[in-house]
Amino acid sequence: MTMKPTPTRDGFGEELALIGKENKNVVVVSADLEDATRAEYFKKACPERFFTLGIAEQDMIGMAAGLASEGFITVANSFAVFLTNRAYDQIRMDICYNNLNVKLAATHAGVTVGEDGASAQCLEDLAIMRVLPNMKVLCPMDTIEAKKATRAMLTEKGPCYIRLSRAPLPVLTDDATPFVIGKANVMRDGKDATIIACGVMVAEAMGAAEELAKENISVRVVNMHTIKPLDVGVIMACAKETGAIVTAEEHQVAGGLGSAVAEALVQGMPVPMEMVGVQDSFGQTGTPDQLMQVYKLKSVDVALAVRKVIQRKKKV
Repeated sequence: MTMKPTPTRDGFGEELALIGKENKNVVVVSADLEDATRAEYFKKACPERFFTLGIAEQDMIGMAAGLASEGFITVANSFAVFLTNRAYDQIRMDICYNNLNVKLAATHAGVTVGEDGASAQCLEDLAIMRVLPNMKVLCPMDTIEAKKATRAMLTEKGPCYIRLSRAPLPVLTDDATPFVIGKANVMRDGKDATIIACGVMVAEAMGAAEELAKENISVRVVNMHTIKPLDVGVIMACAKETGAIVTAEEHQVAGGLGSAVAEALVQGMPVPMEMVGVQDSFGQTGTPDQLMQVYKLKSVDVALAVRKVIQRKKKV
């Protein structure tokens, strides 16, 4: 049975609570937003290992680092804009510099936060997290993948950042779909161009591929759920086999998935490339769907980028 669209934060919260019951070494710290991040599921399941510090993100990260230094697997959670911007110094020095086993779970990223507006719509988190040494960066595409990503990052040693959605996202994977940190999944095969996407944009990429198929344009779609470490092998294979790349992300085009893919291509196999993402702008208030249209993040925009990159490929 097809699942209805569900926020990826729900998958995170459900799996975190389940893991908490299985592993007494997992602790969670919060800055008064556990209801919104769904860390409250862990709080109800394992109240003795849940700690809230009030609205104090920097203190939360310091406490997370301290717990991790004592051997705990620590999960810190908040909105992406508060976690990555307000507590960046503590993440950099307390967690990453010491390579501590802290997992950062951030919800309310991207324009699909919706009506909360620009101040709450974090559009630069992937960039500032992936540049940190020792940090792994995950962006699951649906709630089932979010569960797998949560379990995988809690198994990994060292710092991890997972980007989660507030808005319901289409569920396109199932329990049998593989998930390995650093290993992208090919969602659809094609020979004329490749769309490499993450998060909500995987569904938009699949929609674009369906539309382009009606024009006899064959498009491969790759779910790059791990931004760091990047699956360079898949990127090189796609460049070689399709000769054109489009990246799609609900994030600034600068510094995120598109930049990471471009860095890999320029060093290994340069091919024509287009980037779909937010163009050096803050967000604004609106419904998620309205904002996806305003910032040109819909399947029609991805399809347009594919047509453009194929024309460029023909000129090479």
